[in-house]
Amino acid sequence: MSGRYDETLCCCALNMIFGYEPKISHALVEAFGSAAAVFSLDREGLDTVFGPYSVHRSRISPKALDDASRELEKAASAGCVFIGCTDGDYPALLRECPDAPAGIYVRSSLRPADILGKRGMLSVVGTRDVSAYGREWTMRVVSSMSSVTPEPPVIVSGLAYGVDFIAHRQALDSGLLTIAVMATGPDSVYPSRHASIADEIASHGALVTDFPVGTSPLKVNFIRRNRIIAGLSSSVILMESRMKGGGMVTAGLAMSYDRNVYALPGRIDDDRSRGCNWLIRSRSAEPVFSLEDLAAGMGLRMGEGVRRKIPEDYVREVFAGRLDSRKIGDLAAVISAVRRNRGITVDELAVMLGRPWKETREYVAMLEQDGMLAVDIMQRCSICVGRQ
Repeated sequence: MSGRYDETLCCCALNMIFGYEPKISHALVEAFGSAAAVFSLDREGLDTVFGPYSVHRSRISPKALDDASRELEKAASAGCVFIGCTDGDYPALLRECPDAPAGIYVRSSLRPADILGKRGMLSVVGTRDVSAYGREWTMRVVSSMSSVTPEPPVIVSGLAYGVDFIAHRQALDSGLLTIAVMATGPDSVYPSRHASIADEIASHGALVTDFPVGTSPLKVNFIRRNRIIAGLSSSVILMESRMKGGGMVTAGLAMSYDRNVYALPGRIDDDRSRGCNWLIRSRSAEPVFSLEDLAAGMGLRMGEGVRRKIPEDYVREVFAGRLDSRKIGDLAAVISAVRRNRGITVDELAVMLGRPWKETREYVAMLEQDGMLAVDIMQRCSICVGRQ
């Protein structure tokens, strides 16, 4: 099957053939220098590479290219571009991984070079069942990255519930670029309720996947997705995780790629921190003891703005001139109580402050609207410092 073929088309074909066996396509491209060279092999060449009885040999065929041509048309109709592994816009760090996909689908309003060409990327991962502690520190870590020098990193995560969603949301609110790596095809979003934030991410970053159009969110796809989250970034931070979970898988992949791995220490009796604590104990991950240390470990320097203000002072600054001094004092008291009692509910807060529930809820709503508090569906409050 000799001839000259379009490189992007051939990369797409390899990705469709070896999507669940990416090491094969990676090895082929490494050996022959391009995807087109693989499809230019004649029968004898294919026998030499795969052996005459290999199941893979017959898959390198004109039909595979026809299928890939239709796939590229469907991707374009879905507003996506396909970037082959030999393309200059393919992420450099991901290309170094031995199981890098033969190509990725990208949905973004930005040029690929402006989002994928940045080597400074930080992957933030963790449990879906995030605690108030994990929520607060995910916000703090991500928001702190907006003030680092010489250049803020792109925040990478997986668009899932919990830590992933918080990382993307905080990145967008902090003016950072963010990449969501999906476990579906480029034409769908999972979970579906994250469709709105996915659109925001596509406008201020990118949606990335290596799954063909029409791929459903099967369980096995999330493991395959995690290698891209780990491979894109030079550093990965695990915010919260049980001993088993996608975050631990991503951390393990990052270690195998020789990336910097960090973990947020947690209570020894909290299952959601057991994975993080184990990584730290086994010296597989560096503990996050401070935002300054985290930035320094990534070769960055923390800006003064992140360290300058405590939440109570920030409340007084934001509401000065908008409210009378008594109300500002009450709002500062709410922030102070939440800071001392992470995860406190609105009911508990009202009792602690000796205020009517309706008034307390009003103050909490004001602080939440201004991005200073986060309140979950159980009415538990945590500090949000993303706008400090």
